[in-house]
Parts: sequence; C-alpha cells; structure tokens
Amino acid sequence: MKNLLKIAVVSSETDPFSKTGGMADVTRSLSKALFRLGHSVIIITPFYEKLIDEKKFKLKCFQKNIPLKIDEQNTLNIDLWKGELMKGLTVYFIGNKQFFYWKHQEKKSIQQLYGSKRENARFALFDLAALQLLKLINFKPDIVQCNDWQTGLIPYFLKKKLRFKSDPFFKNTNTVYTIHNLAFQMGQNWWEIPLKEKDNGKNNLPFFNEPKFENINFAKRGILHSNIINTVSERYAEEILTPQFGQGMQKILNSRKKDLYGIVNGIDSIIFNPAVDKNIYFNYDWKTFKEGKKRNKLALQKETGLEKNIAIPLIGMASRVTEQKGFNLIKENLIHLLHLNAQFIILGEGDKNYRKFLEKTAKKYPHKFVYYSKFSEKMESKIHAGSDVHLMPSKFEPCGTTQLKSLRYGSIPIVHKIGGLSDTVLDFNPQTKEGNGFVFKRHWKEDLLIAITRALENYKHQKTWEYLIEKGMRQSYSWELPAKKYVALFKKAMENK
Repeated sequence: MKNLLKIAVVSSETDPFSKTGGMADVTRSLSKALFRLGHSVIIITPFYEKLIDEKKFKLKCFQKNIPLKIDEQNTLNIDLWKGELMKGLTVYFIGNKQFFYWKHQEKKSIQQLYGSKRENARFALFDLAALQLLKLINFKPDIVQCNDWQTGLIPYFLKKKLRFKSDPFFKNTNTVYTIHNLAFQMGQNWWEIPLKEKDNGKNNLPFFNEPKFENINFAKRGILHSNIINTVSERYAEEILTPQFGQGMQKILNSRKKDLYGIVNGIDSIIFNPAVDKNIYFNYDWKTFKEGKKRNKLALQKETGLEKNIAIPLIGMASRVTEQKGFNLIKENLIHLLHLNAQFIILGEGDKNYRKFLEKTAKKYPHKFVYYSKFSEKMESKIHAGSDVHLMPSKFEPCGTTQLKSLRYGSIPIVHKIGGLSDTVLDFNPQTKEGNGFVFKRHWKEDLLIAITRALENYKHQKTWEYLIEKGMRQSYSWELPAKKYVALFKKAMENK
C-alpha cells in the first residue's frame, strides 16, 4: 500500500471562493491538512460566474468551450478555471453559462448557490465535468472524495457508466462518499417525490433533458456505489442507521453498514485563532483571556446597543435560522429567557417566519436582545470573542463546527446531545470538573431552559467559569488528527473494491 496518495476533493462549495455552510469550511481545511501531510491534493468545484470574484482570487481560465458529452442526446460546453488555495494546492473550477452563471440580479448573494429548477441537471454536468477534467490535466487519483449529494453521481459513473468503468485511466480510482447532511439528497426535497417515481439508485439514468431526471436521488447513488461512506461525526454515523435520523435511507445504509464510518470534523486553527483573528476587537489567547474576553464583550455590547455591563452574561448564537438548528425551542423559550439576567445576540439567515419573530423581539427588547439577519464571518467571530455562552440547540447536527469555534474563543457551548455535538461537547460537572459545556438530552423547551439556567448559575462562580474557558481554549480542534483518520479511510477504500 502506497504511503502518499493522489486525492481529488470534489465539492459544490469551497471556502473562500464559495460558501453557504460548513461543507465549504471542511473542503478547504481538510484539503489543506491532507496537503500538509505530503499527499498530492487537488480540489474541483463549480465556477459560480458573477458570484465568485476571479480577480480577487487571481483565477485564470485555461480552457474554454470544451465539449462535454452528457448522454447520447446532450452535449454542453464547459470552461475550466484554476487558482490556488495555498502554494502548491490547486483548485480547479468548472464553469458553464447555462448552469453556473447568474444574470443581472437573479442571484445577489454567494449565500444563494442553490435552488435552480434544474438542480439535478446542473450537478450531473458538474460530476461528469469533474471526471473529464481529471483526464485533461492527467491527474490519476487514488481517491475521489465526494462531498454530499451534489457529487453523488461520481461513484455511480465510475462503477456503472461504460465510458468510465472501462477507461484504463480510472482503473485504480476509488471513491469515498462523505455525508455532511443526509437531509439533502437531490435538487428537490426527497420526501416530496411520489413513491412510484422514487429513484432506486440502480437503474440507468433518464436523459439529461427529461423532467424525470430531477427525480434522481444523487445521495442514494453515492451511497450505493462508493467504495467507502463516511459521515462527519461518529455519533451521526450511528444515528443515520435509524428511522429517526435516516431520512428514508436507513435500509440502504444498513446494507452497507460495514463500509460506513464517522470522523469528527476539525476547524482551521490558523484561521479561527483569537490570538491573531483580525475580525475581533482585541486579540487574546488562553493566557490573556481574562482581559481579552472582557474587552471584547464590552466592545460587542457597545456596537450592538446592548447595555454595557461586564457582569451580565452574554449569550450568543451564530446559525442558520431554521427548525433543524433548534429555533422552535428558541421561539418557545425566548420571552421567558429575556426575563433572566442575561443578554442575547443571534446572527443568521434562514426561515422567514423565525426571522420575523426575532426581528419583532429585537425591537421590543433593544437593550437585551439583538438579531442580525445577514450573516457575516466578521460578526460571527465578534460573537465568539465577546459572548460568555454559545447556544446550539440543534434538532439534529451531523457534526457542527460552531461549538468548536466557540470553545476556541472561550465561549462555553450549550448543546443538544445529538450527532457531532455529542462527540465534541461533554456535560460539565462542577464537582469533578469533567466536561467542557452544558448538554441537554431531550429536544424539549424545558430541557433547554434547564441547561441555560445551569450555565448561568455556573457563570456566577468566577473561578469555575474561568476554569471552563481555559479548558476549552487549550483543547486541540485542529484538522491534523481528522486528516490522518481520512487517510486511513482512503486506504481502506483502495482495498474495498
């Protein structure tokens, strides 16, 4: 077995070029960590024209109008771009005027990468183009790491499509299908597809331009045809085998149980570092956090219009505003919470009804509650640095990295015992000093309230709270260990023909 591998990481979003969520962070950080271990790594991602700033990132178009055969009836042209994530780590971009170009103001934000009427078609094009790109640049990967449903056809093409499975170029290519969130399986909601039209994951694909192509379940095909499957935490790998969390896929996942693994995400410890983060008001580390946290908190209170008072506990939350992230519990509890001696800042885009509720509440309690509906990484960092506590009451959470960022910045997480939150945050016991946050087991509003109350009680004890902060800040959340686990997984995939 070779020690150093050739790895192609394929993802629909890659920070800093395109991002709607944590998958973009994982693509960037895992690729960098694998590259630092000495492996040959490239990233393949879409070129979202008019949304990605090619001048800012110094991207170059090196091939234009390359014909790409989709099927017997359809051929489209693609453009190929490239840039660097870091010296020696190349990112390749696949462009197409029909599917990855937004005219005028049709799409205003990099947060809106998805949602077209032919979402399956555009990512089928992307998956085929990714394989053609590998041949054009003569990069013969040992592993193609496929991230979530948008790349789910790649394992299927390599195993079942004659032009790829019989191609000697791909003879030694293996696939790992990484599930970031099983709720997303295709361009539309999988549960809205009529039963008789559901894709079994094995039949031949319909023609690209047929309406029923949009019924193809990309995630199912990725799971069925990849060499190895993994999720982004150990707990989530167990949860998705059950009807409660399997999103209709539990039967298929159980049939491949021996090939299913969980690896907890890390965070980029260079980017997410309060000692050097330029987004926060004042820099600090675990040795200087007492003064650093205090100064950041007062500055955050001043900027947001909250009462400037270091003694009042400040609770932050940076998240998509959706039911999955626990906003049903936030809504049920918020008015009661605002009568506690605490302040709240919530940052995030999402569901209209929750946003309206948060905006209305912020107007009613301007000195106790602040809501920012437009996400920004700068404000996210400020919240981590300035808050005392960070809320993550997710209904389900494949991994989550926000809790790792909050610990790194000395903001103590309150989490639901689920998925990756369960793997990374342990309930604090003030007697034994075990644990690094506050955990509630049942996704009930009463249980969340109890967890918040426990955190606020511990906050009153300065030495205990400082112990918790220092403990969290001194833990390692880097990608070094997860990257080594991925390498071991990739080698398993190479053996699992």
